[in-house]
Amino acid sequence: MELQLLFAVLAGIGLLLFLILFAKIQAFIALLIASIAVGLLAGMPVDKIAGSVQTGMGGTLGFIAVVVGLGSMFGAILESSGGVHALAKSVLNKFGEKNASWGMMVIGFIVCIPVFFDVGFVMLMPVVYALQQKTGKSLLLYGIPLLAGLAVTHCFIPPTPGPVAVAEILGANLGHVILVGTLAGIPAAIIAGPIFGRYIGQKIYCEAITFADSEQEPATLPSTSMVFALIGFPLFLILVNTALTSGLLPADYISADIRSLLIFIGHPFVALIIANLLAWYILGIRKGVSPKELMEISTKSLGPAGVIILITGAGGVFKQMLTDSGAGTMLAESLTGLGMSAFVFAFISTALIRILQGSSTVAMITAAGLTANLVGMGTYTPMDKALLVIAISSGALILSHVNDSGFWLVSKYFGLSEKQTLRSWTVMTTILALTGFTAVILLKLIL
Repeated sequence: MELQLLFAVLAGIGLLLFLILFAKIQAFIALLIASIAVGLLAGMPVDKIAGSVQTGMGGTLGFIAVVVGLGSMFGAILESSGGVHALAKSVLNKFGEKNASWGMMVIGFIVCIPVFFDVGFVMLMPVVYALQQKTGKSLLLYGIPLLAGLAVTHCFIPPTPGPVAVAEILGANLGHVILVGTLAGIPAAIIAGPIFGRYIGQKIYCEAITFADSEQEPATLPSTSMVFALIGFPLFLILVNTALTSGLLPADYISADIRSLLIFIGHPFVALIIANLLAWYILGIRKGVSPKELMEISTKSLGPAGVIILITGAGGVFKQMLTDSGAGTMLAESLTGLGMSAFVFAFISTALIRILQGSSTVAMITAAGLTANLVGMGTYTPMDKALLVIAISSGALILSHVNDSGFWLVSKYFGLSEKQTLRSWTVMTTILALTGFTAVILLKLIL
Protein backbone atom coordinates (compact mmCIF):
# COMPACT_ATOMS: atom_id res chain seq x y z
CA MET A 1 0.00 0.00 0.00
CA GLU A 2 2.80 2.41 0.88
CA LEU A 3 4.51 1.75 -2.45
CA GLN A 4 1.25 2.46 -4.27
CA LEU A 5 0.84 5.78 -2.45
CA LEU A 6 4.46 6.76 -3.04
CA PHE A 7 4.07 5.92 -6.71
CA ALA A 8 0.90 8.03 -6.83
CA VAL A 9 2.72 11.09 -5.43
CA LEU A 10 5.75 10.76 -7.71
CA ALA A 11 3.61 10.03 -10.77
CA GLY A 12 1.39 13.01 -10.01
CA ILE A 13 4.36 15.39 -9.77
CA GLY A 14 5.91 13.86 -12.88
CA LEU A 15 2.66 14.27 -14.79
CA LEU A 16 2.40 17.89 -13.65
CA LEU A 17 5.90 18.66 -14.92
CA PHE A 18 5.24 16.85 -18.22
CA LEU A 19 2.01 18.73 -18.85
CA ILE A 20 3.60 22.12 -18.15
CA LEU A 21 7.02 21.58 -19.72
CA PHE A 22 6.27 19.46 -22.78
CA ALA A 23 2.54 19.55 -23.44
CA LYS A 24 2.47 23.30 -22.68
CA ILE A 25 -0.84 22.99 -20.87
CA GLN A 26 -1.85 25.93 -18.68
CA ALA A 27 -0.80 25.40 -15.05
CA PHE A 28 -4.39 25.57 -13.73
CA ILE A 29 -5.57 22.62 -15.84
CA ALA A 30 -2.27 20.79 -15.34
CA LEU A 31 -2.62 20.96 -11.56
CA LEU A 32 -6.20 19.67 -11.72
CA ILE A 33 -5.24 16.77 -13.99
CA ALA A 34 -2.25 15.86 -11.79
CA SER A 35 -4.44 16.01 -8.67
CA ILE A 36 -7.03 13.67 -10.16
CA ALA A 37 -4.25 11.34 -11.30
CA VAL A 38 -2.91 11.16 -7.72
CA GLY A 39 -6.38 10.20 -6.46
CA LEU A 40 -6.88 7.51 -9.08
CA LEU A 41 -3.40 5.99 -8.69
CA ALA A 42 -3.73 6.03 -4.90
CA GLY A 43 -6.88 3.92 -5.17
CA MET A 44 -9.45 6.52 -4.11
CA PRO A 45 -13.06 5.66 -5.00
CA VAL A 46 -13.89 7.47 -8.21
CA ASP A 47 -17.07 8.92 -6.73
CA LYS A 48 -15.01 10.68 -4.03
CA ILE A 49 -12.49 12.37 -6.32
CA ALA A 50 -14.78 15.15 -7.57
CA GLY A 51 -15.70 15.94 -3.97
CA SER A 52 -12.02 16.32 -3.06
CA VAL A 53 -11.53 18.69 -6.01
CA GLN A 54 -14.44 20.84 -4.84
CA THR A 55 -13.33 20.81 -1.19
CA GLY A 56 -9.74 21.68 -2.05
CA MET A 57 -10.68 24.49 -4.40
CA GLY A 58 -13.31 26.02 -2.11
CA GLY A 59 -11.30 25.70 1.09
CA THR A 60 -8.28 27.38 -0.42
CA LEU A 61 -9.97 30.19 -2.31
CA GLY A 62 -12.24 31.25 0.54
CA PHE A 63 -9.35 33.33 1.89
CA ILE A 64 -6.96 33.77 -1.01
CA ALA A 65 -9.37 35.07 -3.64
CA VAL A 66 -10.37 37.97 -1.41
CA VAL A 67 -6.81 38.94 -0.42
CA VAL A 68 -5.33 38.66 -3.93
CA GLY A 69 -8.27 40.50 -5.51
CA LEU A 70 -8.13 43.39 -3.03
CA GLY A 71 -4.34 43.56 -3.22
CA SER A 72 -4.43 43.71 -7.03
CA MET A 73 -6.93 46.60 -7.07
CA PHE A 74 -4.95 48.52 -4.46
CA GLY A 75 -1.75 48.11 -6.46
CA ALA A 76 -3.44 49.19 -9.70
CA ILE A 77 -4.66 52.45 -8.18
CA LEU A 78 -1.23 53.12 -6.68
CA GLU A 79 0.39 52.44 -10.05
CA SER A 80 -1.96 54.58 -12.15
CA SER A 81 -1.70 57.54 -9.76
CA GLY A 82 2.07 57.79 -10.10
CA GLY A 83 2.66 56.59 -6.53
CA VAL A 84 5.45 54.24 -7.63
CA HIS A 85 7.32 57.05 -9.37
CA ALA A 86 6.88 59.27 -6.32
CA LEU A 87 8.47 56.59 -4.12
CA ALA A 88 11.36 56.16 -6.55
CA LYS A 89 12.13 59.89 -6.65
CA SER A 90 11.96 60.24 -2.89
CA VAL A 91 14.20 57.29 -2.09
CA LEU A 92 16.81 58.26 -4.67
CA ASN A 93 16.87 61.84 -3.42
CA LYS A 94 17.55 60.60 0.11
CA PHE A 95 20.24 58.08 -0.85
CA GLY A 96 22.01 60.25 -3.41
CA GLU A 97 23.86 59.19 -6.55
CA LYS A 98 26.71 57.51 -4.64
CA ASN A 99 24.39 55.12 -2.81
CA ALA A 100 21.79 54.86 -5.56
CA SER A 101 22.11 51.06 -5.72
CA TRP A 102 20.94 50.84 -2.10
CA GLY A 103 18.12 53.20 -2.92
CA MET A 104 16.99 51.00 -5.81
CA MET A 105 16.90 47.97 -3.50
CA VAL A 106 14.70 49.87 -1.03
CA ILE A 107 12.43 51.03 -3.85
CA GLY A 108 12.00 47.47 -5.11
CA PHE A 109 11.38 46.16 -1.61
CA ILE A 110 8.60 48.69 -0.96
CA VAL A 111 7.00 48.85 -4.40
CA CYS A 112 6.43 45.10 -4.75
CA ILE A 113 4.25 45.00 -1.62
CA PRO A 114 1.20 46.28 -3.53
CA VAL A 115 2.37 45.76 -7.15
CA PHE A 116 3.17 42.53 -9.03
CA PHE A 117 6.85 41.84 -9.78
CA ASP A 118 6.72 42.32 -13.55
CA VAL A 119 4.62 45.49 -13.28
CA GLY A 120 7.00 47.05 -10.74
CA PHE A 121 10.00 46.06 -12.84
CA VAL A 122 8.70 47.58 -16.09
CA MET A 123 7.55 50.75 -14.33
CA LEU A 124 10.88 51.34 -12.58
CA MET A 125 13.27 50.50 -15.41
CA PRO A 126 13.22 54.12 -16.70
CA VAL A 127 14.64 55.14 -13.30
CA VAL A 128 17.43 52.57 -13.70
CA TYR A 129 18.09 53.78 -17.26
CA ALA A 130 18.32 57.38 -16.10
CA LEU A 131 20.86 56.48 -13.41
CA GLN A 132 23.02 54.55 -15.88
CA GLN A 133 22.99 57.38 -18.42
CA LYS A 134 23.88 59.92 -15.74
CA THR A 135 26.79 57.96 -14.22
CA GLY A 136 27.99 55.93 -17.20
CA LYS A 137 28.31 52.83 -15.02
CA SER A 138 26.89 49.41 -15.86
CA LEU A 139 23.11 49.08 -15.83
CA LEU A 140 23.53 46.05 -13.56
CA LEU A 141 24.90 48.20 -10.73
CA TYR A 142 21.42 49.68 -10.29
CA GLY A 143 19.25 47.01 -11.90
CA ILE A 144 20.34 44.03 -9.81
CA PRO A 145 19.51 45.76 -6.47
CA LEU A 146 16.10 46.72 -7.86
CA LEU A 147 15.45 43.14 -8.97
CA ALA A 148 16.58 41.78 -5.60
CA GLY A 149 14.21 44.07 -3.71
CA LEU A 150 11.29 43.25 -6.01
CA ALA A 151 11.89 39.49 -5.93
CA VAL A 152 12.26 39.24 -2.16
CA THR A 153 9.06 41.11 -1.44
CA HIS A 154 7.19 39.26 -4.20
CA CYS A 155 8.00 35.88 -2.66
CA PHE A 156 8.38 36.69 1.06
CA ILE A 157 5.91 39.35 2.16
CA PRO A 158 2.07 39.30 2.01
CA PRO A 159 -0.23 40.47 0.52
CA THR A 160 1.63 39.31 -2.61
CA PRO A 161 -0.08 36.12 -3.87
CA GLY A 162 2.70 33.54 -3.33
CA PRO A 163 3.23 33.82 0.43
CA VAL A 164 -0.51 34.38 0.98
CA ALA A 165 -1.32 31.12 -0.82
CA VAL A 166 1.35 29.12 1.01
CA ALA A 167 0.33 30.60 4.36
CA GLU A 168 -3.27 29.55 3.77
CA ILE A 169 -2.31 25.99 2.82
CA LEU A 170 -0.01 25.61 5.84
CA GLY A 171 -2.35 27.43 8.23
CA ALA A 172 0.18 30.19 8.97
CA ASN A 173 -0.79 33.60 10.32
CA LEU A 174 -0.16 36.42 7.83
CA GLY A 175 1.14 38.74 10.53
CA HIS A 176 3.82 36.22 11.48
CA VAL A 177 4.67 35.72 7.80
CA ILE A 178 5.08 39.48 7.30
CA LEU A 179 7.40 39.62 10.32
CA VAL A 180 9.67 36.68 9.47
CA GLY A 181 9.51 37.45 5.74
CA THR A 182 10.89 40.92 6.46
CA LEU A 183 13.56 39.60 8.83
CA ALA A 184 14.74 37.01 6.30
CA GLY A 185 14.21 39.21 3.26
CA ILE A 186 16.29 42.21 4.27
CA PRO A 187 19.67 40.41 4.51
CA ALA A 188 18.85 38.40 1.38
CA ALA A 189 18.09 41.58 -0.57
CA ILE A 190 21.25 43.31 0.71
CA ILE A 191 23.60 40.48 -0.23
CA ALA A 192 21.98 39.67 -3.59
CA GLY A 193 21.28 43.33 -4.37
CA PRO A 194 23.79 46.11 -3.70
CA ILE A 195 26.67 43.79 -2.76
CA PHE A 196 26.35 41.34 -5.66
CA GLY A 197 25.22 44.16 -7.98
CA ARG A 198 28.46 46.06 -7.39
CA TYR A 199 30.48 42.91 -8.15
CA ILE A 200 28.63 41.85 -11.31
CA GLY A 201 28.42 45.46 -12.51
CA GLN A 202 32.22 45.45 -12.73
CA LYS A 203 32.23 42.15 -14.67
CA ILE A 204 29.44 42.85 -17.17
CA TYR A 205 28.92 46.28 -18.70
CA CYS A 206 25.57 47.09 -20.29
CA GLU A 207 23.96 50.38 -21.23
CA ALA A 208 20.42 51.70 -21.11
CA ILE A 209 18.25 50.88 -24.11
CA THR A 210 14.97 52.44 -25.16
CA PHE A 211 11.62 50.70 -25.55
CA ALA A 212 8.58 52.32 -27.01
CA ASP A 213 6.37 50.72 -24.37
CA SER A 214 8.42 51.92 -21.37
CA GLU A 215 6.33 53.54 -18.68
CA GLN A 216 6.51 57.32 -18.60
CA GLU A 217 6.47 59.31 -15.40
CA PRO A 218 3.05 60.91 -14.76
CA ALA A 219 2.85 64.70 -14.99
CA THR A 220 1.85 65.14 -11.34
CA LEU A 221 2.92 62.84 -8.53
CA PRO A 222 1.16 62.20 -5.23
CA SER A 223 2.75 62.96 -1.87
CA THR A 224 5.46 60.46 -1.02
CA SER A 225 4.54 60.39 2.65
CA MET A 226 0.94 59.64 1.69
CA VAL A 227 2.02 56.76 -0.54
CA PHE A 228 4.20 55.31 2.25
CA ALA A 229 1.27 55.65 4.65
CA LEU A 230 -1.17 53.95 2.28
CA ILE A 231 1.16 50.97 1.79
CA GLY A 232 2.11 50.66 5.44
CA PHE A 233 -1.36 51.14 6.93
CA PRO A 234 -2.90 47.74 6.03
CA LEU A 235 0.33 45.95 7.00
CA PHE A 236 0.29 47.71 10.36
CA LEU A 237 -3.33 46.73 10.98
CA ILE A 238 -2.58 43.09 10.15
CA LEU A 239 0.41 43.07 12.51
CA VAL A 240 -1.73 44.56 15.30
CA ASN A 241 -4.31 41.84 14.73
CA THR A 242 -1.57 39.21 15.01
CA ALA A 243 -0.18 40.72 18.21
CA LEU A 244 -3.64 40.70 19.82
CA THR A 245 -4.75 37.25 18.68
CA SER A 246 -1.45 35.44 19.32
CA GLY A 247 -1.09 36.49 22.95
CA LEU A 248 1.91 38.77 22.40
CA LEU A 249 0.01 41.48 24.26
CA PRO A 250 -1.71 40.79 27.62
CA ALA A 251 -5.48 40.36 27.38
CA ASP A 252 -6.08 43.20 29.85
CA TYR A 253 -3.69 45.59 28.07
CA ILE A 254 -6.65 47.37 26.46
CA SER A 255 -10.41 47.24 26.93
CA ALA A 256 -12.31 44.32 25.45
CA ASP A 257 -14.29 46.52 23.05
CA ILE A 258 -11.20 48.23 21.62
CA ARG A 259 -9.44 44.87 21.40
CA SER A 260 -12.34 43.39 19.42
CA LEU A 261 -12.42 46.41 17.10
CA LEU A 262 -8.66 46.22 16.42
CA ILE A 263 -8.87 42.49 15.75
CA PHE A 264 -11.75 43.12 13.32
CA ILE A 265 -10.11 45.93 11.32
CA GLY A 266 -6.78 44.08 11.42
CA HIS A 267 -8.16 41.06 9.60
CA PRO A 268 -6.56 41.02 6.11
CA PHE A 269 -9.98 41.31 4.44
CA VAL A 270 -10.99 44.45 6.34
CA ALA A 271 -7.49 46.00 6.34
CA LEU A 272 -7.24 45.73 2.56
CA ILE A 273 -10.79 47.00 2.01
CA ILE A 274 -9.92 50.06 4.11
CA ALA A 275 -6.67 50.54 2.14
CA ASN A 276 -8.57 50.34 -1.15
CA LEU A 277 -11.16 52.89 -0.05
CA LEU A 278 -8.46 55.28 1.13
CA ALA A 279 -6.48 54.89 -2.10
CA TRP A 280 -9.68 55.25 -4.14
CA TYR A 281 -10.38 58.62 -2.52
CA ILE A 282 -6.91 60.05 -1.82
CA LEU A 283 -5.17 58.97 -5.04
CA GLY A 284 -8.28 59.03 -7.21
CA ILE A 285 -11.32 61.16 -6.41
CA ARG A 286 -9.34 63.91 -4.65
CA LYS A 287 -6.96 64.09 -7.63
CA GLY A 288 -9.81 64.54 -10.10
CA VAL A 289 -10.04 60.96 -11.36
CA SER A 290 -13.64 60.03 -12.15
CA PRO A 291 -15.31 57.05 -10.44
CA LYS A 292 -15.75 55.46 -13.88
CA GLU A 293 -11.99 55.63 -14.55
CA LEU A 294 -11.23 54.17 -11.11
CA MET A 295 -13.66 51.34 -11.74
CA GLU A 296 -11.96 50.57 -15.07
CA ILE A 297 -8.52 50.56 -13.41
CA SER A 298 -9.73 48.22 -10.65
CA THR A 299 -11.53 45.91 -13.07
CA LYS A 300 -8.51 45.65 -15.36
CA SER A 301 -6.31 44.67 -12.41
CA LEU A 302 -8.45 41.59 -11.73
CA GLY A 303 -7.40 39.99 -15.05
CA PRO A 304 -3.93 38.81 -13.97
CA ALA A 305 -5.21 38.30 -10.43
CA GLY A 306 -7.79 35.83 -11.74
CA VAL A 307 -5.09 33.60 -13.24
CA ILE A 308 -3.16 33.54 -9.97
CA ILE A 309 -6.33 32.81 -7.98
CA LEU A 310 -7.25 29.84 -10.18
CA ILE A 311 -3.74 28.35 -10.08
CA THR A 312 -3.69 28.76 -6.32
CA GLY A 313 -7.06 27.06 -6.01
CA ALA A 314 -5.83 24.16 -8.13
CA GLY A 315 -2.84 23.90 -5.80
CA GLY A 316 -5.32 23.56 -2.94
CA VAL A 317 -6.94 20.70 -4.86
CA PHE A 318 -3.55 18.95 -5.13
CA LYS A 319 -3.04 19.30 -1.38
CA GLN A 320 -6.57 18.02 -0.65
CA MET A 321 -6.08 15.00 -2.90
CA LEU A 322 -2.85 14.11 -1.09
CA THR A 323 -4.73 14.32 2.21
CA ASP A 324 -7.87 12.42 1.20
CA SER A 325 -5.96 9.64 -0.57
CA GLY A 326 -3.64 9.10 2.40
CA ALA A 327 -0.60 9.69 0.19
CA GLY A 328 0.33 12.86 2.02
CA THR A 329 0.21 11.18 5.42
CA MET A 330 2.33 8.31 4.16
CA LEU A 331 4.91 10.71 2.73
CA ALA A 332 4.99 12.70 5.97
CA GLU A 333 5.46 9.55 8.07
CA SER A 334 8.27 8.32 5.81
CA LEU A 335 10.15 11.64 5.95
CA THR A 336 9.64 11.87 9.70
CA GLY A 337 11.03 8.35 10.04
CA LEU A 338 14.10 9.35 8.04
CA GLY A 339 14.63 12.29 10.37
CA MET A 340 14.34 14.91 7.61
CA SER A 341 13.47 18.37 8.88
CA ALA A 342 10.27 19.86 7.51
CA PHE A 343 12.21 23.05 6.74
CA VAL A 344 14.79 21.21 4.64
CA PHE A 345 12.08 19.23 2.86
CA ALA A 346 10.08 22.40 2.16
CA PHE A 347 13.08 24.20 0.65
CA ILE A 348 14.41 21.28 -1.42
CA SER A 349 11.04 20.18 -2.80
CA THR A 350 10.18 23.74 -3.85
CA ALA A 351 13.62 24.28 -5.39
CA LEU A 352 13.45 21.10 -7.47
CA ILE A 353 9.99 21.89 -8.84
CA ARG A 354 11.02 25.48 -9.53
CA ILE A 355 14.16 24.46 -11.44
CA LEU A 356 12.31 21.86 -13.49
CA GLN A 357 9.27 23.88 -14.61
CA GLY A 358 10.19 27.54 -14.06
CA SER A 359 7.13 29.00 -12.37
CA SER A 360 7.77 30.09 -8.78
CA THR A 361 4.02 30.16 -8.08
CA VAL A 362 3.48 26.57 -9.22
CA ALA A 363 6.54 25.46 -7.24
CA MET A 364 5.31 27.18 -4.07
CA ILE A 365 1.76 25.83 -4.32
CA THR A 366 2.85 22.26 -5.09
CA ALA A 367 5.50 22.15 -2.35
CA ALA A 368 3.08 23.71 0.15
CA GLY A 369 0.65 20.85 -0.48
CA LEU A 370 3.39 18.33 0.21
CA THR A 371 4.68 20.18 3.28
CA ALA A 372 1.18 20.63 4.76
CA ASN A 373 1.05 16.92 5.52
CA LEU A 374 4.29 17.16 7.48
CA VAL A 375 2.81 20.02 9.48
CA GLY A 376 -0.24 17.92 10.22
CA MET A 377 1.95 15.12 11.58
CA GLY A 378 3.94 17.20 14.06
CA THR A 379 3.71 20.02 16.56
CA TYR A 380 4.51 23.32 14.93
CA THR A 381 4.11 26.71 16.59
CA PRO A 382 2.56 29.62 14.66
CA MET A 383 6.06 31.02 14.17
CA ASP A 384 7.28 27.64 12.85
CA LYS A 385 4.53 27.67 10.24
CA ALA A 386 5.48 31.20 9.19
CA LEU A 387 9.12 30.14 8.86
CA LEU A 388 8.04 27.17 6.72
CA VAL A 389 6.28 29.63 4.40
CA ILE A 390 9.55 31.54 3.94
CA ALA A 391 11.51 28.28 3.49
CA ILE A 392 9.18 27.43 0.61
CA SER A 393 9.40 30.99 -0.73
CA SER A 394 13.19 30.78 -0.68
CA GLY A 395 13.16 27.56 -2.69
CA ALA A 396 10.88 29.20 -5.25
CA LEU A 397 13.51 31.84 -6.04
CA ILE A 398 16.43 29.56 -6.82
CA LEU A 399 18.13 29.24 -10.22
CA SER A 400 15.76 31.17 -12.47
CA HIS A 401 16.81 30.18 -15.98
CA VAL A 402 15.48 29.80 -19.55
CA ASN A 403 12.17 28.17 -18.55
CA ASP A 404 11.19 31.19 -16.43
CA SER A 405 9.50 34.21 -18.05
CA GLY A 406 11.36 36.48 -15.61
CA PHE A 407 14.66 35.37 -17.15
CA TRP A 408 13.64 36.67 -20.57
CA LEU A 409 12.09 39.85 -19.18
CA VAL A 410 15.41 40.74 -17.54
CA SER A 411 17.38 39.74 -20.63
CA LYS A 412 15.22 42.00 -22.83
CA TYR A 413 15.27 45.09 -20.65
CA PHE A 414 18.99 44.88 -19.84
CA GLY A 415 20.07 43.95 -23.36
CA LEU A 416 21.95 40.88 -22.08
CA SER A 417 22.86 37.66 -23.83
CA GLU A 418 21.63 34.38 -22.37
CA LYS A 419 25.06 33.72 -20.89
CA GLN A 420 25.22 37.17 -19.29
CA THR A 421 21.69 36.77 -17.89
CA LEU A 422 22.71 33.46 -16.33
CA ARG A 423 25.77 35.10 -14.75
CA SER A 424 23.76 38.00 -13.33
CA TRP A 425 20.02 37.34 -12.86
CA THR A 426 20.29 33.58 -12.28
CA VAL A 427 23.11 33.94 -9.77
CA MET A 428 21.21 36.73 -8.01
CA THR A 429 18.08 34.58 -7.58
CA THR A 430 20.19 31.74 -6.22
CA ILE A 431 21.86 34.05 -3.68
CA LEU A 432 18.40 35.23 -2.61
CA ALA A 433 17.23 31.66 -2.16
CA LEU A 434 20.22 30.44 -0.17
CA THR A 435 20.44 33.56 2.00
CA GLY A 436 16.71 33.48 2.67
CA PHE A 437 16.78 29.83 3.70
CA THR A 438 19.85 30.39 5.91
CA ALA A 439 17.96 33.23 7.61
CA VAL A 440 15.01 30.87 8.20
CA ILE A 441 17.25 28.34 9.96
CA LEU A 442 18.83 31.07 12.11
CA LEU A 443 15.44 32.53 12.99
CA LYS A 444 14.23 29.06 13.93
CA LEU A 445 17.06 28.83 16.46
CA ILE A 446 16.36 32.32 17.84
CA LEU A 447 12.57 32.63 17.88
